[in-house]
Amino acid sequence: MKARYSIIVPMYNEEEVIRHTYAKLKEVMDGYGEPYELVFVNDGSKDQTVEIVEAICQQDQNVRLVNFSRNFGHQIAITAGMDYAQGDAIIIIDADLQDPPEVMLKMIEKWKEGYEVVYGKRLKRKGETAFKKITALMFYRTMRSLTNFDIPMDTGDFRLIDRKVCDVLRGLKEKNRFVRGLVSWVGFRQTMVEYVREERFAGETKYPLKKMISFAVDGITSFSYKPLKIATYIGFTLSATSFVYLLVVLSQRLFTSTTVAGWTTIVAINLLFNGIILMLLGLIGEYIGRIYDESKNRPLYIVREARGFGDEKEQEEKQKEKEREYVH
Repeated sequence: MKARYSIIVPMYNEEEVIRHTYAKLKEVMDGYGEPYELVFVNDGSKDQTVEIVEAICQQDQNVRLVNFSRNFGHQIAITAGMDYAQGDAIIIIDADLQDPPEVMLKMIEKWKEGYEVVYGKRLKRKGETAFKKITALMFYRTMRSLTNFDIPMDTGDFRLIDRKVCDVLRGLKEKNRFVRGLVSWVGFRQTMVEYVREERFAGETKYPLKKMISFAVDGITSFSYKPLKIATYIGFTLSATSFVYLLVVLSQRLFTSTTVAGWTTIVAINLLFNGIILMLLGLIGEYIGRIYDESKNRPLYIVREARGFGDEKEQEEKQKEKEREYVH
C-alpha cells in the first residue's frame, strides 16, 4: 500500500537516540491509522547509527534508509529525503526528539483543512542557552529585514509540506540550501502550529557555533543581496568622511598654526578603513564562492545505498536520473 505520509528524519551520529526516535514515531503514526513511511537519511554518521537503522529496516516494512557516501550536511539530507519520499504529505523532523512527534498529528489536521505548508512555531525552547536563544532571535529578525518575503520567526525545519510543494522544491537545484527559506519562498497556503520544544533526548547538538554561523551566512546570502548594497553605502560613507577629514587637515595646515600631532590618529584611521575594506571584500567573496559552487554542477549528494524502497535496480536508476537532473 502506498504511503500517504512520509516522515523524513536526517541523522548524523545519532546512535544514542535513534531507537527511541523510531519507537516514538512508530507509536504516533501507528496510532493515527493511515499508511506512512519513515525515511531515515544517514548523513555520513561515524558511529553505529546506520547499522541500527539497517536492522530496523529488516524488521519494519514502513522504514526506509538513504545512506550517503559521506557527510553532505543537514540541509542536503533533508533534500534527499524529499527526493525519495513517496507520500502525499511530507513531514520533516530531526532525530533528537526536541520536536515532539505528537505535533505531527496537529500538522496533518491542518493539512487536511487545505493548507499546503504547516510549520512548527516554538513557544519555548527548553534546554538551550541564553546565547543560542538571543542569536536565533537576531538571525530571524535580520533575515526578515534583508529579504523581500516573510520567513516565519522562531521556526526550524520541523514542518509538513504537501506533495505539490515537495515537487517544486525538488526542482530547485541550488547548492547552498536553506530549506526553511526555500519553503517560504515558494509560497502556497501556509499556516503554523505552536508547540514547546523539548530538551535533546540524548547526544550532542550537531550545530556548534561554527556551523551556526555558516548556516546563518548560507541563509542570508541565498535569499538577499542587500548586504552588497550595504557594502556600497558603507564605501560611499567612508569616502565622504575621508574627504571631509582631508579638507579639515588642509585648512589647518594652510590657515592656522595647528598641525597634526604625530601619526597615531592617521594610523588608527588607516587600520579602521583597511579592516572595513577587508570585511567588505570577504562579504563579496562569500557571494563569489556561491557562484563558483553553482557553476561546478556537481550533484547535491551521493547515495551509497538505499534500503526499503523496493527493487534495488529501480532505485539505482532513480538515483542516476536524479544526478542527471542536477547536472543538466
